[in-house]
Amino acid sequence: MTKPLVVVESPTKVKTVKKYLGKDFNVSATVGHIKDLPPKEMGIDIEDGFKPAYEVIPGKKKVITELKRQAKDAEDIYLAPDPDREGEAIAWHTADVLQKKGRRFHRVLFHELTAKAIKAAMAHPSELDRNKFEAQQARRILDRLVGYEISPLLWKKVKRGLSAGRVQSVAVRIICDREREIQIFVAEEYWSITAHLEGKNPPPFTAKLAKKEKEKIKIPDQKSADQILDDLSGEPFLVETIKKKTVRRNPQPPFTTSKLQQESIRRLRFSAKKTMVVAQQLYEGVELSPGDPVGLITYMRTDSTRIAEEAALEALDHIRDQFGNDYALDKPRYFKNKNKSQDAHEAIRPTSVLNTPEKIARHLSKDQLALYTLIWQRFVASQMAQALIDNTSVTIKAGLYRFQTSGSVIRFRGFLALYQSADDSEESDKNKMKLPPLTEGEVLTLHKLEPKQHFTQPPPRFSEASLVKELEENGIGRPSTYATILSTIRDKGYVDMLGGYFRPSELGFIVNDLVVNSFPDLLDVDFTAKLEGDLDRIEAAEEDCAHLLDRFYESFKKRLDSADETMLSMKRTGLPTDLDCPRCGKKLHIKMGKNGLFLACTGYPECSYTSNYVRDEKGIVKPVETPPDQATDKVCEKCGKPMVVKHGRYGSFLACTGYPECKNTQSINGNGSGNKTGVTCPEMKCTGELVERKSKRGKVFYGCSRFPQCQYAMWDKPVPRACPECSAPFTVEKTTKKDGRFLTCLNRECSFKNPLEENG
Repeated sequence: MTKPLVVVESPTKVKTVKKYLGKDFNVSATVGHIKDLPPKEMGIDIEDGFKPAYEVIPGKKKVITELKRQAKDAEDIYLAPDPDREGEAIAWHTADVLQKKGRRFHRVLFHELTAKAIKAAMAHPSELDRNKFEAQQARRILDRLVGYEISPLLWKKVKRGLSAGRVQSVAVRIICDREREIQIFVAEEYWSITAHLEGKNPPPFTAKLAKKEKEKIKIPDQKSADQILDDLSGEPFLVETIKKKTVRRNPQPPFTTSKLQQESIRRLRFSAKKTMVVAQQLYEGVELSPGDPVGLITYMRTDSTRIAEEAALEALDHIRDQFGNDYALDKPRYFKNKNKSQDAHEAIRPTSVLNTPEKIARHLSKDQLALYTLIWQRFVASQMAQALIDNTSVTIKAGLYRFQTSGSVIRFRGFLALYQSADDSEESDKNKMKLPPLTEGEVLTLHKLEPKQHFTQPPPRFSEASLVKELEENGIGRPSTYATILSTIRDKGYVDMLGGYFRPSELGFIVNDLVVNSFPDLLDVDFTAKLEGDLDRIEAAEEDCAHLLDRFYESFKKRLDSADETMLSMKRTGLPTDLDCPRCGKKLHIKMGKNGLFLACTGYPECSYTSNYVRDEKGIVKPVETPPDQATDKVCEKCGKPMVVKHGRYGSFLACTGYPECKNTQSINGNGSGNKTGVTCPEMKCTGELVERKSKRGKVFYGCSRFPQCQYAMWDKPVPRACPECSAPFTVEKTTKKDGRFLTCLNRECSFKNPLEENG
């Protein structure tokens, strides 16, 4: 009889699990999902209760063959993909392909990859969780309905290759809404007055003007500030009241996924995506000695702050040993969860506090050590004593005016001796001024009064950390999806990063407005959050999957039918502006052409005026006039006609005057454009074409014909054939020892792969 088979999700886990289970089990990996909805069609039978048509993912047939080989005639299969909804779906699909008469399937959940946890999970397997599977399936179906129904509409109305997503589009809307707040913001002037003072005892300190008599004071301009300075001239400064209070500050809970992403973005400068990649490595196992992989943290996709008592007790022992009894609690500190339905996992914590960062540092990469240290310190600090902080607030009287100042002194550091979150650090900075000993009624020495002009600031753009926080607080998506959302909206060209902050691109603004106008409910933050809650209720067996999908699609279909008729076409009508055509006086509209967005006269074809445009900081559209073509003495090597210097959005280039019959272009420095591939440069708004070039060492690569104005380049050979699965504008040819020559898509989320015959 064949040994029982344990099926995990990641190949990295195989070695770790084998080490702890020994020779009594076979262990194999699915390498992620093995089945999914078909890539070339909807794959949802709407009429038959939204029944999904799953099929084997291209390239996974070898994986399934290996799973069947390892299973052979085994009676027991232990399904151990990740302990979340996606893992549950993988478990169900694996059971489906390994189904056999008399075979038993067991679901095991590895919340951490340690000997104790793995053996405990194997000793207490459970049944496959249908509710969790249906929650994942419902999310997948909802996303497929939205993506496959709205995206073709955008292709029709704007341009091919665009996509909409149930959650990603809401994220873009949040960014666009914030940008419009910034655009309409009008700065207001205000002034502050700071008194530089000194008491009987050092050090000197400052206090800010806060009130006139009992009313909070506002200083709108310099005239008002000067009047206050006149009023204060000669007035004595007296300490009116002193209030002292000892604040007990508790540590933050151990990390959830979103809090880990936010903190690592702010503290380590990791992206959300990088955070999850490194956390996955720590979870799956790191070799602390040759051939001895150890899972260093618990499962990293969790909404829970729950921790095991055993882990907390281990932390308390470590705290007593390293910091002393004063820093340790008498019993573990536990934290309440906001969302009970997502309490399947613990918080993110080290699998053993004894694996201190210092102890295992030499076995970790720089990034692994940085993230592990953050997780380890946050967890241990969560079990440490409160910090005691003495806060002092002082009110100072000067005539009719009242100045205020405050300072703080840490009486007992408690958990702060080990860990300060980014929020703790900001709070400390606010109150870091050290005040001298003062007494009520004490006369202070005024060194100077400092008036200062200020202007109100617009709301800030979202950083990765603040956008993750915004999504979490509004219940949009799930922590496990945040990294993907942030990557997708950038890859699609809907947003740009400006100094570490998200800013909508022009395309992002336009697509957002079109979709919001046609599907206001779908892109409403509250509606999306409620839908996430409905998915949680499906998992908790409190909501029926079919009923949810019926309710959603009934409303969605009505909006979809209406949008097909009413959504503005950027190819034909275009987006109206307030600008008049400089040639004929008719209105200019923003339209979409093959080379991107541009201004065009509504008087076409009688008036053929077009222009590039920009938006200023207030969002106002302004034409950008293109200089006229310049004659040269160069001749086109393809057709013999003269070449001229043209001016594109990203600089000047040489072009044949025989266009459109001859499309030959060259870079302005005279380098030939090489063998053309027929593929338009994928760089946003570039009008060049990818051509074959050779590096200094003679290696062939493919770069933009408009080099050096556009420096886009790639090693894989581009092929002018759109991806049949995701409609990407071109595919690439690759060759590997394993698969030979094949066409594939550069879109990381697309699975298209097609073998090529040797004859091409």
